[in-house]
Amino acid sequence: MASGPPLPDSLVLEIFLHLPHNAVLSAGLACHQWLAVSRDEFLWRELFYTYYRIPRSVPRHPAAVSWYREFKRLFDCIPCVEVQTLKEHHDQVLHLAFSHRGHRFSSCSKDCTVKIWDTEQPDGSIRLVHSSSMREYNWGYTQFSQFNADDSLLLVSGVYLGPHHTSSGEIAVISLDNYTLLSRVRNKPYDVFGCWLNETHLISGNLHWIGNMTSCSVLWLNKAFQDVESENVNVVKRLFKIQNVNASSIRTVMVAHCRRHDSPDLLLDYEAQLQARENGDRQGHQPLLFDLGSESEEDSDEDSPPGRHKQPPLREPSHMVFQGLRGTERRERQLEAEVARLMGKTHTRPPDPSLLSPSTPEEDDDKTYLLFTTGSLTYSPHQIGIKRIMPDQMTTCGPVLGEERSSEEFFDSLDHVIDIHGHIIGMGLSPDHRYLYVNSRAWPAGCVISDPMMPPPIAEEIDLHVIDLKSLREERRSLRAHRAFTPNDECFFIFLDVSRDFVASGAEDKHGYIWDRHYNICLARLRHEDVVNSVAFSPADQELLLSASDDSTIKVWRSPRMVRLAQGPPRPPRSRKLLSSWLERRSTDMAQLNGKP
Repeated sequence: MASGPPLPDSLVLEIFLHLPHNAVLSAGLACHQWLAVSRDEFLWRELFYTYYRIPRSVPRHPAAVSWYREFKRLFDCIPCVEVQTLKEHHDQVLHLAFSHRGHRFSSCSKDCTVKIWDTEQPDGSIRLVHSSSMREYNWGYTQFSQFNADDSLLLVSGVYLGPHHTSSGEIAVISLDNYTLLSRVRNKPYDVFGCWLNETHLISGNLHWIGNMTSCSVLWLNKAFQDVESENVNVVKRLFKIQNVNASSIRTVMVAHCRRHDSPDLLLDYEAQLQARENGDRQGHQPLLFDLGSESEEDSDEDSPPGRHKQPPLREPSHMVFQGLRGTERRERQLEAEVARLMGKTHTRPPDPSLLSPSTPEEDDDKTYLLFTTGSLTYSPHQIGIKRIMPDQMTTCGPVLGEERSSEEFFDSLDHVIDIHGHIIGMGLSPDHRYLYVNSRAWPAGCVISDPMMPPPIAEEIDLHVIDLKSLREERRSLRAHRAFTPNDECFFIFLDVSRDFVASGAEDKHGYIWDRHYNICLARLRHEDVVNSVAFSPADQELLLSASDDSTIKVWRSPRMVRLAQGPPRPPRSRKLLSSWLERRSTDMAQLNGKP
């Protein structure tokens, strides 16, 4: 029986527009005509916006070459397939950190160990290569780690068990050549964490109380090798001394290098945002908002942990006596706040005006920012503080400790402050250091804080803020994607990580989450049995992701594409005989071209 005439391409396209993407791909295998229509750019543009529910005002990713390949990237290249579960830790796993090459990563846990893992096994699996216990140094647990720029040293931050249950911490530096301990630095409070400034120097903190509600945070630059050559050689140098008010303190320090601000991996200013900015410039700048909807609506109540063992509140125990005070005590606190304000006004060095002033590309290359969380209204961290580190502050060389201080002590002012209007529970830098991603739990709109020891209630939904470190302002905000349940005084840090195209975060709802940075959509939820504390992308391959949880496990996630490639048959080795004959022919052809016999 003869077949009838083929359907017109326009009619086939109209039919394909009503099919799901997998049905379109299957139909394209029927014949050459359907295959050609199944690769139509208009078709995949419609499928893309419909399937991912992206506003049509958002253009295609600037690096994408076709709508079909962009659909395939978001569908097939997200690390959402669990391929391995690491169970060598025996308590809650709090933090993960990759080396810059991506060949190793470290993990910290409440079992008080820091473990180092190898990611370059022939079979693609991950193997434990070293474990160090810090209990012999009187640590309670390890909480954070970071590789230096050349992956030769590992910074490990932990909680030090001092007298009277104080919240002191300590930073240890471990050599990755022979895993020996090179130095230990006191770090107070412990949630400063610490960070590398360069290959050989790290930043730590100290906290000094001036009154019941007023303190100052001193940030120190420390040499990783504490080998004192003589009594006149510095191994530590004061960077900044910053006044804290209303029981707040500096926490979560990190360093941003501005060398690549003018050539970012991904520029977030697409058309819809440019339009929003034009409107915002007339009414004051407003970040572009995305309401992603709550992903937890489909979950049962078991996602909300009923009684997790929390870290202690990130405050000195002496603060606790001020909760709920009224009358005379409140007036005393108000008087102390006024005295602290006047003291800061007369003893604070003015901010650096060059931070916000226009600069040349050469000057941008030299800029280094110290970023941290802080506050001015209450003890809970609700502001991002930014302080520029000058080139002469990059080393401990200079006057012997104490000689640089003038007879009249002064505080350093913050160069810039961004208020998040909520409790900050996580921060992460994009690989190019252009954008800072911030997890926060919002305060109620229009709330007024009358007692700094009683901050407003915080939302269960976690907002994801994006701050452009070139313009120093918030550019976008994602709402209601992941959740946390602990109250203000028990709120703990949830680490997030950023790759070239994705951003990932843990959450208290027993999941990790992955978003696309350009489209601002949630792409995957990674299941654990308890709170997810940390996630980490491999800097060498963003299709490899790790997640760490209170269930004492580290899960390894790879993309569906990488899983298929790993499971597929290996390519046959190329014959040496064929290769040698090809080289002989190539040599003969080149000789003839050069006129040689």
